[in-house]
Amino acid sequence: MDIDWTGVKRVLVVRLRSIGDAVLATPSLAALRRQLPTAQIDILLEDWVAALLEGFDAVDNVIAVGRSGLERMRTARRLRRTRYDVVFNLHGGTTSTFFTRATGARHRVGYANYQYANFYTDLLSSSADFWGRTPTHSAEQQLALLGFVGIPVEDRPTSRLPIPDVALRSIEQRLANSGFRIPHPEFALLHPSTAFITKQWPAENFARLAEHLGEKGLAAVAVTSKSERAVLEELVARSGVPVTTFDDLSLPEITALASRAKLFVGNDSGIAHISAAVGTPTLVIFGSSNRDHWRPWGDAPSEIVFEEFDCQPCPGYRCEVFGEPRCILSIAPERVIAAAERLIEKTDQTAEML
Repeated sequence: MDIDWTGVKRVLVVRLRSIGDAVLATPSLAALRRQLPTAQIDILLEDWVAALLEGFDAVDNVIAVGRSGLERMRTARRLRRTRYDVVFNLHGGTTSTFFTRATGARHRVGYANYQYANFYTDLLSSSADFWGRTPTHSAEQQLALLGFVGIPVEDRPTSRLPIPDVALRSIEQRLANSGFRIPHPEFALLHPSTAFITKQWPAENFARLAEHLGEKGLAAVAVTSKSERAVLEELVARSGVPVTTFDDLSLPEITALASRAKLFVGNDSGIAHISAAVGTPTLVIFGSSNRDHWRPWGDAPSEIVFEEFDCQPCPGYRCEVFGEPRCILSIAPERVIAAAERLIEKTDQTAEML
């Protein structure tokens, strides 16, 4: 069914799940805003992620939904009342399909392999069919749904995020309290934790990296969530140089912190995508996950480091082949250090040209 975009007044983007998923939806939001400068463009996110996109210039409303059945029913009623003309489901899970259908929108766009595909009016066979190649990145997979129904996406917009002033002031104060020179502290941001052990480079290796960066005059700042505090403690204990750590930052504060870093180094995680989205040179260490699908998607220089195994990618919950995640454990610190040095050199060369 063709969409007459001249008559579209309200658009909803559904993107539930994780931090990285939300960040990688921003290219699609930017493409929509470019095509529909006066339309209402809203995005539905899970409540624990929603703050990440508050203030994003391509969005009118960030709608946060909780996990309880009551909250979800209330959100569904709100979506129905808004009377969206078009809804894009960039996720495809059962819950996001429920919300998509609940809108009653005339056009509900998704992929043919989604569950309950009959709830959609416009179905794309695959992102590979749209782009004419494989593999495709997560951002491209989402952009393809827009392109399928007539939104120009051929330039593949990059990810970007808002950096709230209040979060920036908070981070600068916390860095100052930790002894950093303000307003431009020279530090590398490290993220040594991740959701799965098959994606987590050992804290001892991050310690070796911190020591090397310290020799180059670059301090180390590391972040995790409170539940992952033990990883930070191990990193500090094993490092021969001081490491400033935070385990209590909000997502806007992490965004602000990443924007001030000279370099990001971490596992494949949402924090890596935040760093790429704010223009920080980004180095991601890959284990079990799909590096073609999840590599950094931004304007700044980036590198990925990995060891090739026939079993990659895998679901990542545990290593079914070796009993331990050799894909991530086999990556030597020297390889990550070399990649970090290349990114620092590129950054310094760019700064000299400006």
